[in-house]
Amino acid sequence: MIVDMPKLWTETIDAHRAAVRDAALDAMAALVAEHGLVALTMSQIAEKAGIGRATLYKYFPDAQAVLTAWHERQITAHLDQLAAVADQAAPAVVRLQAVLRTYAHIQHHSARHHGGELATLLHHGEHVDRVRRRLRDFVQSLIAEAAQDGDVRDDVAADELAAYCLHALTAAGGLSGQDAVHRLVAVTLAGLTPSALRR
Repeated sequence: MIVDMPKLWTETIDAHRAAVRDAALDAMAALVAEHGLVALTMSQIAEKAGIGRATLYKYFPDAQAVLTAWHERQITAHLDQLAAVADQAAPAVVRLQAVLRTYAHIQHHSARHHGGELATLLHHGEHVDRVRRRLRDFVQSLIAEAAQDGDVRDDVAADELAAYCLHALTAAGGLSGQDAVHRLVAVTLAGLTPSALRR
């Protein structure tokens, strides 16, 4: 006879798993911020998270897996942030501008807090490629909609304009301050202006 677990029990177990996972990811991020990636171990992560090493190994095979999971959590949060910015009752061009501004600020903030060897290590891999494709498709659809409205140039394909915007705004990571980020966004948006509106 199969006995179904009570819903409350299942929810409690799921919440516990999520809490352990989050604690491990937060601990890993804190350790990298304090000491860098050199000699990052599962023992250090477990100790910092306040969990047993055996428990940590139930969730992750090694420190690299913890690092990758943390990065996936970060970039998923960034995508959610961009989707929230685009989820407003406004013309496509206004939503596109908001998304590109937010993307530039994310790039700037991430470089300040997760630059150097961490960025080099994390920005390769299948999970990053998947996110880049989703982001490009997301921006491309906003551009196509804005072009259809006549608010964005239509003499260049939407996928090429999306690549242009994302590539240009990645440079926000190397800028010194918010004013420079705002100028970069303005220059990038100017490149999207329909030829009829250019002076």
